[in-house]
Amino acid sequence: MTAPPLSGLPDDRILKTLRAHRQGPVLTVELNVPEQGNAVTDAMLDDLLAVLDDQDPAVRVLILAGAGQDFCLGGDRGEFAEHLTHDATGGGIRVSGVKARRVCDALTSHPAVTIARVQGKAIGAGLALALACDLRVGADTATFRLPELALGLPTAWGGLLPRLISEAGAASVRELILTGRAFDAQEALGLSILQRVVPEEALDDAVDAWARPVLRRPAPALRVTKTLLNSLTASTRLADASVLDPELMAAVVSELHHTRTIR
Repeated sequence: MTAPPLSGLPDDRILKTLRAHRQGPVLTVELNVPEQGNAVTDAMLDDLLAVLDDQDPAVRVLILAGAGQDFCLGGDRGEFAEHLTHDATGGGIRVSGVKARRVCDALTSHPAVTIARVQGKAIGAGLALALACDLRVGADTATFRLPELALGLPTAWGGLLPRLISEAGAASVRELILTGRAFDAQEALGLSILQRVVPEEALDDAVDAWARPVLRRPAPALRVTKTLLNSLTASTRLADASVLDPELMAAVVSELHHTRTIR
């Protein structure tokens, strides 16, 4: 059966990096650049904003998935270099960072319940996208990593750091960021980065098992409850400075680029 087009989006041919399809009240948004590991680019951020800003109240569940072997290999470093070529002060990176923050906030605040379906690798920005969702299920073979520090970058993308500390705890997050080591699905489950781990072939069944009871809940109560949960979670982030993420990323990358250039 062909899924109906999204309201406001004539068809998913206008989405360059995503595949979006809807079945009744369930909207699936798939990162769809598998040949590049679904790396996050400005084009992908624009596509995600186009879909997430189109808030049809009939959509009750939004599933975020990744095509191919990996969920998302993080930000596109080649595009970072292009931004610096055009503006060594980091202006392009700053604009991209603002988009990233908007995308992650839109996933968190979306009136639908958002579910991340994670397979393969979820690295850096990919982990941030998954973490912005309400519910997160991963394949038992999934792996995760925060490599920013090893790349000379701050962990400042999409408001990742306060969300990660809120979910996993400051001590664990400190170790993961400073070492940059990979960790598996079972460790992610223990840290509440994932809420469920299943064999990869059971991912769709696990998503369905979450979606079915959500769809039976009265829509007004569900929206209010999600808003309350988000508000209470946000209130525990006593000093959420992630609004400065784009500025921090631009400043550090620009300085690093300048240092390498003059050597």
